Amino acid sequence: MATIVKTNAGTWKALVRKTGWPTNTKTFRTKRDAEDWARRTEDEMVRGVYIQRSGSERMTLEMALRRYLSEISPTKKPTTQRAEATKAQQLISHLGKYSMAALSAEIIAAYRDTRLASITNRGKPTSNNTVRLELALLSHLFTVAIQEWGLGLSFNPVLNIRKPSPGEGRDRRLSAEEERRLLTAVNNHSNPMLGWIVRIALETGMRSSEITSLRRHQVDMKKRVVRLSDTKNDSARTVPLSKWATETFQAALNNPVRPIDCDLVFFGEPGKNGKRSPYAFTKTWGLLKTKLCMPDLRFHDLRHEAVSRLVEGGLSDQEVSAISGHKSMQMLKRYTHLRAEDLVSKLDNLSLERKAP
Repeated sequence: MATIVKTNAGTWKALVRKTGWPTNTKTFRTKRDAEDWARRTEDEMVRGVYIQRSGSERMTLEMALRRYLSEISPTKKPTTQRAEATKAQQLISHLGKYSMAALSAEIIAAYRDTRLASITNRGKPTSNNTVRLELALLSHLFTVAIQEWGLGLSFNPVLNIRKPSPGEGRDRRLSAEEERRLLTAVNNHSNPMLGWIVRIALETGMRSSEITSLRRHQVDMKKRVVRLSDTKNDSARTVPLSKWATETFQAALNNPVRPIDCDLVFFGEPGKNGKRSPYAFTKTWGLLKTKLCMPDLRFHDLRHEAVSRLVEGGLSDQEVSAISGHKSMQMLKRYTHLRAEDLVSKLDNLSLERKAP
């Protein structure tokens, strides 16, 4: 039987003792609330479904996210750690005072709608994908709290709400004139590494981080391949090199100003510790595309362009994904955009084949 006692502070404490279960207590404002809780707790113990919820009731979302960032995030890549820290700040600013037990699907859905209606520092609406990734972090936090932290949560409320759609993939393609102007500009830049990096991105579809972090031993000039071990999706892959990409890598490897002790293919100036980091060109790229009147061109669009060209060149989806590293055909489709005008000739050829005797 439960024991209900009045405290000196005027509140009511419920004490539940049952063989086979730890003693459980909780304080309430009214006697009726204490009795109702005690009755439910005893019933759950009898049915064998009781869950100790005190941990989740005491831990706020802010506390949980701080623990997540200190214990879980460090096991991930530095870029992921920084991204999760940013997402966590948004969640904390809106929901940080709620306890983990109090966060319901309704509250989280309201957060979703508020974020989608908010305006960013750039004066644009918060994108669906940004909110979707914030909810993904919150969902994984609940999963970890349930499976590893033993907070007494019975379910993940994020799974019960509608997620924003990821939206359409970017369809920014380079026109022939834009490519000519871009290559002319990067080739004329004072640092030849910028031109080499841009050409390699267009030829291989490799990500910026994959290119700039390359070490010389990863580039096999005899077999004309680049071996990537540290990729965004943690899947190692080998990227074949076209003739132009091979020539570009040869020029980069023969860079006469490379220090003898530097193994990076694309290297920057020494830092305060005397060590060289990968060549950082983000600021230069931003100034360059503005000068070329292409402010909407992101460096990652060169990857989109390269993958689309591989498809247009006749490679199968499996061959393209092996080169680009996309794990699913659905994601590959979002990153591949074929020019409709380039498909016209193919349709004409199909028509001619059907008419042929």
